[in-house]
Parts: sequence; C-alpha cells; structure tokens
Amino acid sequence: MVSNIIQEALNKQIRIEAESSQIYLAMACWAEVKGLEGIATFMYTQSQEERDHMLKLIKFVNERGGHAKISQLDEPEIEFETIKSMFELLLRHEIFVSTSINELVDITLKEKDYATHNFLQWYVSEQIEEEAVARTILDKINMIGDDKGGLYLFDRDIQQLSVVSAASPQGGAV
Repeated sequence: MVSNIIQEALNKQIRIEAESSQIYLAMACWAEVKGLEGIATFMYTQSQEERDHMLKLIKFVNERGGHAKISQLDEPEIEFETIKSMFELLLRHEIFVSTSINELVDITLKEKDYATHNFLQWYVSEQIEEEAVARTILDKINMIGDDKGGLYLFDRDIQQLSVVSAASPQGGAV
C-alpha cells in the first residue's frame, strides 16, 4: 500500500507528466502551422510518450492501493520566437522534470518505500535520455545557425533522430 506522502508526491508527478505532454503538443501545433512537418511529427511523438509516462504513474498509484488524481493543467506556451528558443524552453522543462523525479526518489528513500523507489528508476534513466535528446537537438540547431537549407534538412532528419545516452539499455555503446 502506498502511503499518503508517496501518493501525494506521485500525483504531483502525474500532473507534471501531463503538462509535459501538453507542452510537446503545443510545440507540435506551432511547428506544423509553420510548415515544419518533421519537427511537428517529432513533437507529436514526444507528446504521446509523455502521456504514456503519466499513464504508467497512474496505473502504479492505483495498483498500489492509492488513488491517482487527475488535476487541472497550466496552459503551455503556444507561440515561440524561433525554433531555437522553442528547444531551449524544452531543455529547461526536461531539466525541471528531472529535478522533480529526483525529489520524488528522495521522498521514497526517506519513507523507506523501496517498491516505489525501484519503480522510479525507469523514470530516472528516461530523464537522462530526454535531456540528452534536447541537448543534441540544440547542438544541431546551433550548427545550422540561420541557414535555411540546413533548417530544411534538419526538419526532415529530426524524424530519424536517435540519441543513445549512457543511461539507455545499450549503455551508450556505439
């Protein structure tokens, strides 16, 4: 059975994951109306991944005898000055999510809830990968600069972007 302290912390994370999905969805919409189909497709996929992360938490809370709560979400930004500023916001958000996951892990240790601690290790690894992807994309955007041809190629290639972090099952092996 999940304690009230753990349940409250997990419900907070459920909201964060839901908001993450909304952020990616807003970015997908913005990119799509700008004609950036590759970036839009990437963002739609990421939005669904974040929703899946939320659902995984919901199921865990409910299966442990708790009650997952679905709460109101903050409205995400829907306009961005540039692609670079959009991805910079994305990286800042992923760092925020990583911090939240780390705080949640800390709570599980203080509460001696090792089942939840073990469950959350997947999220810890996932956040390492999420940050690595955002940083890789920003590196590529910085290389492109103001080159419209580079942006065209980037928009096409982002759909096949693959980043293997040290935390992935492959362990960063090339």
